[in-house]
Amino acid sequence: MKQFVVLFLLFTSLSIHSQNSVYNEKPPVFPSCDSLTIDALQQCFDTQVYNHIFKTFKVPEKVSKEKYKGEVIVLFEVDTSGQFKVLYVEAMYDELKTEVKRVFSIFPQVKPATYNGRKTYKQYTIPIRIPLVKQTAVSQDIAENNTQNQLSKLEQQAKSEFDSVNKSLKAFEDQAYSSQLNIPFTHSDYAKFDRQMNMVGTNSHTASKPFVYNDVSKYYDFKAEKHKLLKETDTWVGRKLWNEHLVQLQGKDYWFTVDPILDLETGTDANADFNSTYNNTRGILVQGGLGSKLSFYTSVFESQGRFAQYINEYAESLKAFGPDPAIIPGRGIAKRFKTDSYDYPVAEAYLSYAPAKFLNIQFGHGKNFIGDGYRSLLLSDVASPHPFLKLNTSFWKIKYTNTWMWLKDVRDEVIQDKAFLTKYMASHYLSYNVSEKLNIGLFESVLWTNSNDRGFDINYLNPIIFYRAIEFETGQGAGNAIMGASAKYKWNDNVNLYSQFILDEFSLSDIQAGEKSYKNKFGYQLGVKYYNAFKVDNLLLQFEYNRVRPYTYSHNTIVLNYAHNNQSMAHLWNSNFSEAIIIGRYHYKRWFANAKLIFGVKGFDINDGTDNFSYGGDIYRNYFDRPFDTGVEIGQGIKTNIFNGNLQAGYLINPATNLKIFADVIVRNFNPETENATIVKSNTVWFNFGIRTDLFNWYFDF
Repeated sequence: MKQFVVLFLLFTSLSIHSQNSVYNEKPPVFPSCDSLTIDALQQCFDTQVYNHIFKTFKVPEKVSKEKYKGEVIVLFEVDTSGQFKVLYVEAMYDELKTEVKRVFSIFPQVKPATYNGRKTYKQYTIPIRIPLVKQTAVSQDIAENNTQNQLSKLEQQAKSEFDSVNKSLKAFEDQAYSSQLNIPFTHSDYAKFDRQMNMVGTNSHTASKPFVYNDVSKYYDFKAEKHKLLKETDTWVGRKLWNEHLVQLQGKDYWFTVDPILDLETGTDANADFNSTYNNTRGILVQGGLGSKLSFYTSVFESQGRFAQYINEYAESLKAFGPDPAIIPGRGIAKRFKTDSYDYPVAEAYLSYAPAKFLNIQFGHGKNFIGDGYRSLLLSDVASPHPFLKLNTSFWKIKYTNTWMWLKDVRDEVIQDKAFLTKYMASHYLSYNVSEKLNIGLFESVLWTNSNDRGFDINYLNPIIFYRAIEFETGQGAGNAIMGASAKYKWNDNVNLYSQFILDEFSLSDIQAGEKSYKNKFGYQLGVKYYNAFKVDNLLLQFEYNRVRPYTYSHNTIVLNYAHNNQSMAHLWNSNFSEAIIIGRYHYKRWFANAKLIFGVKGFDINDGTDNFSYGGDIYRNYFDRPFDTGVEIGQGIKTNIFNGNLQAGYLINPATNLKIFADVIVRNFNPETENATIVKSNTVWFNFGIRTDLFNWYFDF
């Protein structure tokens, strides 16, 4: 029978002898306890519950005749109206179960529990000893029967071990908000606490993402913000739909949650040659913590979809070696589903461990991002998930992020024995708060392959070495090193300025000559954020400009490009482009709206059979195929004007799981000066709506 109790508890939010450990939480109050101080209310509640049971409980005749000695386990709830409800009873006799339900049905109505002044339900489990004795919440040791008295001490402990595990369960307290778990990185959700982390005088570091809850909780009260959104509901289904994780369990030194993942969408592309678009994602997410230092996260997605036509065409242009027709941008390799759709499974997971206050270590399969903007020119999350090892070290006014990654080149040209080529990447980013307003960051990254069977080069495991020096030692053609810098200035609490600079290759003499050499491979970003814009709370306005010269992120060998699974590890547009982005984000209670306008110019290769040169926009090509050495300009090749506008609005169904319902529209204009087989003028209006567990960024603005 006890295994059913455990199963039931897994699907129930419960409290055992409710812990009034949170200062703004108040337990249910019996009338006789009303005059006591808040510190004494929980003990008074426990005493009154046991007194009522002792006075009204009648041991059934059958139980007495058989001289049964043991206990009855009762899981009950005090709802938001102050009524007692029995949720489950574990007992040897059905007569005991019936008597428990009768006793609880005649409990007097009490004042319900409150959190932050709002009425809330409260759940408890208690043991009732048989034969009946007067109990208190403080003393709950099970009386030993004659048989137990004959057992050794170790045998007694062994026989009660399973029960003790059940009794160690506690009220679920959203410990994720102070854990070592990552906050799922979505731009819209990070905007909710961006201002608090960037106020003048904070010693925060906001470039290395995703953030850990424990770091952000110093500036933003996740639990209080969630409780502002809670809906009052008396039913289990209502709580799970609107307020809670499907499964949430907490013990003395552990907790975990289990939730379904959904991304169910349908829409229409007005200019596509098919009737509708859709996405059908189902999955499961498990996360939790063991103690205060170790957290874990795993999610599995099973998806089928057909997107707007320009996205489908782009996905198929990323095709990997083999029969599979596409790579879904940001997700992974997809096989054919039916005749015109894709099936793309994805799994992400990581362990997060903090052996000391200043250090967090993560090992997993996922993505990372460096920057304060919408785009990153250093390290972005636009590519597919990949294995990584990351160290975040924070002390004084410094945060130092080391990341080691295992990437894949999946093109036909590099396949050996039908296996994808493995690439390795190491990066470090040093963030330094110069003053209460100014932050600067230094970035270095190197990418290499298994040339000469070198494998994962142990030289790059050193977290404080300069990668450029190692690249020279191992051979200049053995790796591709990139350097960069960032800066952020807090104009005031509501206005932040930010920037990035990326340097792939540099020739001072060529710059001085003013001939626009191909060797000058660099890019930069300039941006500004305006929080609570025009004195409207929770309104964020953002402007960003990105510019990357041709051939940046590419290399003179075919494999050492800054990419994974045919997708850039930096900007979605690769190189040879400039773009201006305007973003607005707003949220009110559970409602939200986002708007984005992108105006850009990008150069594509001509590839008409006569002119097959590389013009610097395709980072997967060898830049030795360039048409000229000087006069290199952004937009060279097929100059294309790109506009991408997106408007999205929706409602947050459940703040615990980040389940949202939404509708959006994308308007895209792709206008090349000339066309070839792959670069074709197109106009897209894509309407889409659905319900989504929002866990990562979708980028459809290419």
